[in-house]
Amino acid sequence: MAGVDFPPSLHPRAQVGTMSPAIALAFLPLVVTLLVRYRHHFRLLVRTVLLRSLRDCLSGLQIEERAFSYVLTHALPGDPGHILTTLDHWSSHCEYLSHMGPVKGQILTRLVEEKAPACALELGTYCGYSTLLIARALPPGGHLLTVERNPRTAAVAEKLIRLAGFNDHTVELIVGSSEEVIPRLRTQYQLSRADLVLLAHRPRCYLRDLQLLEAHALLPAGATVLADHVLFPGAPRFLQYTKSCGRYRCRLHHTGLPGFPAIKDGIAQLTYSGPG
Repeated sequence: MAGVDFPPSLHPRAQVGTMSPAIALAFLPLVVTLLVRYRHHFRLLVRTVLLRSLRDCLSGLQIEERAFSYVLTHALPGDPGHILTTLDHWSSHCEYLSHMGPVKGQILTRLVEEKAPACALELGTYCGYSTLLIARALPPGGHLLTVERNPRTAAVAEKLIRLAGFNDHTVELIVGSSEEVIPRLRTQYQLSRADLVLLAHRPRCYLRDLQLLEAHALLPAGATVLADHVLFPGAPRFLQYTKSCGRYRCRLHHTGLPGFPAIKDGIAQLTYSGPG
């Protein structure tokens, strides 16, 4: 203020300067507590966002493309199991892939073998990891339709699927958003029913897409619907709907994220009882 002289110890700027460290010190225990409690989430953030973005910029390739290059030089063509193991090794020792991983993969394989679907549908091909798991567990003559919205990622998945030895008669990959593809499955892709469905794309879209499958009568009574990542990042509205609508029997298979077992996740297993 003009015309007013403050002693040095009472000058406003001096007060601000002395208070800032005190405020920071007061928040330090909270910051340390959060870092310790969520250290696994912080590591996941660094690996899946910061390091991945840096490597994307430096290489000019997406992580899925780098993973496929590794598979080409280390995996046995025509051997889906060896290709899956190679992807697991690359994700553990090179770059974190954010794929389903071996623990969830065992659950998925067992459930597909138990159901033995004549026709399966996967929403969210990603790099093709879970696609290979389903395809190799199908019964003889079984068919899998898999849908991926990202054309660049779909191109990698297509090459991986064919490298594993599956042709179009066994695995057909559709590029497009699930919201647009589902209404066209019956007419354009001759899918009259999906005995097994895997939701593995965006958890926030699970409820919308499940209701689309119901609306287009693509789920027969007894169909199995599997949904990944229902606990992390989570699909609460989807889980609430399936538990409350009265048309599904629900079971949750608890797991952790591959490479981050302390981060709890799960696969929901739903059995559809019919529209009534």
